[in-house]
Amino acid sequence: MTNSRIKDWLLRFLKGMFIGSGFILPGISGGALAAVFGIYERIITFLAHITKNFKENVIFFIPVGLGGLSGVFLLSFAVSFLLGNYESIILWFFVGCIIGTVPALWKEAGKHGRNNTDVMIMIATFILGLIFLLYGKNLFSGSIEQNFFTWMIAGALIGLGIIVPGLSPSNFLVYMGMYKAMSDGIKNVEFGVIIPIAIGGLVCVLALSKVMDYIFSKAYAKLFHFILGIVFASTIMIIPTDYSSFTLPNYFASFALCIAGAALGWWMSRLEEQYKND
Repeated sequence: MTNSRIKDWLLRFLKGMFIGSGFILPGISGGALAAVFGIYERIITFLAHITKNFKENVIFFIPVGLGGLSGVFLLSFAVSFLLGNYESIILWFFVGCIIGTVPALWKEAGKHGRNNTDVMIMIATFILGLIFLLYGKNLFSGSIEQNFFTWMIAGALIGLGIIVPGLSPSNFLVYMGMYKAMSDGIKNVEFGVIIPIAIGGLVCVLALSKVMDYIFSKAYAKLFHFILGIVFASTIMIIPTDYSSFTLPNYFASFALCIAGAALGWWMSRLEEQYKND
């Protein structure tokens, strides 16, 4: 394996880890991260036409899948500690990652052309997305019984997080009172939690991927600008607002991690563009 292939493999593994974080971290969308890292469309196309270029796609997605699993399991151990003690600082890192990839995402959205209607769709989606995220927190308040069926519903929500960029499934799981139990179940490898989540996610992804692929084939620019609006709205929503306990080092760490995240996102986008052109 040449150095460029090794670098490409590691890049996709790292992207997979970030995408996997979207299934664990509230406010983060795995689908949005897949979009900003340039592999969302390929995921949807593969799932919608799973027998087409099957071997090539499987080889491409092996490091992404391994990275995603690694991200989920590693973060299930770290999420309680980091978000419990340094939530605002860590979220600024993810905000930075998304900021760093925005230029590449904007370019991707306009690769088949861009008109005023596309821009208006983006702006309208951004505004409506903000309204929904701001006032939709009461939709899933409280807690529901945790059983095989409800864990399948949780898996379907996670699947939606792949199909619909900007949708953060963890937010809904928090509202439903299932988030901590999910994190504990993954951390402790409880198959009564993991298996129904996997089934629900797989069914949802396979059922909806053809729909998204069809829309891409008919209205690529409009769908991608819709995605842009959701990404921008969800990014605004994860910006921390509570700084009551912040000290000067906390502000410095938040700023440094935001810059580091932006640099990482920009670097990964540049590498993605390089491999697209190879």
